[in-house]
Amino acid sequence: MTITILFGINVRRLRLSQGLSQDALADKAGLHRTYIGAVERGERNITLINAEKIANALGINLLDCLKKLEEDV
Repeated sequence: MTITILFGINVRRLRLSQGLSQDALADKAGLHRTYIGAVERGERNITLINAEKIANALGINLLDCLKKLEEDV
């Protein structure tokens, strides 16, 4: 699994656990909704700046977006 796929899976999981739509997360992060969708699908080679914006919008540490879940190991 690539780092972009892992990041996207975690963003989607965390976003859904908070009951946020892609549009709502994009607004909170100051990014476009289609960008969030592409990140969640692992289609974007995201910059650290935008990764931090997404993590901050989710109210989490950036490292939490990069952790493998136990069931993924």
